[in-house]
Amino acid sequence: MHRRSVTAARLDGCLLALLALAGAGCYEPVARDSDTATDEASDPGDGDSDGSSANDDVGDGDASEGTADPPVAPGGYYVAGNAIYDANGQIHVFRGVDRPSLEWNSKGEGISEADVALIASWNANVVRIALNQGFWLEGSIVHDPTYRDRIDQVIAWCEAAGMDVILDLHWSDRGDFAQMPAQQRMADPNSLLFWQSVADRYKDDGHVLFELYNEPHDVAWYVWLNGGDSGDGFEAVGMQDLYDTVRATGADNLVLIGGLRYAYDLSGVPNHRVDGYNIVYASHPYDFADKQPSAWEADWGFLAATDPIFVTEFGSFDCSGTYAQQLIDYAAQRGLSWSAWAWYPGGCDFPALIEDWSGTPSVVGQVIKTGLSAN
Repeated sequence: MHRRSVTAARLDGCLLALLALAGAGCYEPVARDSDTATDEASDPGDGDSDGSSANDDVGDGDASEGTADPPVAPGGYYVAGNAIYDANGQIHVFRGVDRPSLEWNSKGEGISEADVALIASWNANVVRIALNQGFWLEGSIVHDPTYRDRIDQVIAWCEAAGMDVILDLHWSDRGDFAQMPAQQRMADPNSLLFWQSVADRYKDDGHVLFELYNEPHDVAWYVWLNGGDSGDGFEAVGMQDLYDTVRATGADNLVLIGGLRYAYDLSGVPNHRVDGYNIVYASHPYDFADKQPSAWEADWGFLAATDPIFVTEFGSFDCSGTYAQQLIDYAAQRGLSWSAWAWYPGGCDFPALIEDWSGTPSVVGQVIKTGLSAN
């Protein structure tokens, strides 16, 4: 999540009219050749009338006849068409929570085996862990030599509790090891070193997913894809290079890629696709005037017709569960994965799912807890 002031979090303006979600059609996964039915129903709705799929290459998140399923990291998942499949060929939907603090504190805050067990008790099947490349990388002024082992331990706790893990590059250093890491517009050259190390470390564990950069913003789509001038005093590294760095280690793990406008907007993806396989696109809807449910379909939801979407953050700042419930309903209609921000007792303006480290749900947290019962 990008840090916003309370004032910014409570933007003036009337709430936009909501879509009548009950009237929106469900998105059926694009059929793989191993599925039994190959007929008009497998058309993801690309606007064509010929009944053909909008996709013809698994490497672009597409499924077509005669195309083999992509490689799978041990015990993990793969993408075919607009769906995520497990190693047994069954469609898998992730639902869980985001667990912050390891991006700003190399020791983490409140993270323990008992804390992970509390998350699992809500029936989450995935935990998204926010990371800091400076803590990870030798040479950074904030490097912590115990950080990698700590992440290993958190992953082990999560997996022992039956949950997968998303490792999210949340804070970076603008390519300068002397720079205090924070959230930036985009990844930087040191992010390549980070992903080379992280992917190599976890390439034999398919229960670990990689989210390449938390919330890209304020760059052009061509910079988002290919890198270039960030417009903020450093050279940005694009999603293609980050993705290629992961795959160069031999890692076949799922890779999550967020769009622009703080990862909310996926409208530029069709013309700026990352070339590869096992790619899932990520969105971060928050309760701002320009990110209401009436805009979701045009801004990011449309992509679910051709690609899997994982809403890896969402929330509101008014102590109300309405926005979260709308997101959960929207995701359920389309078979989208989600993880909610955040398992941390930070109050409504964080926004927080829990009131304390005992796991007492907030109002929004109760909505999320109920939503996780679908797992």
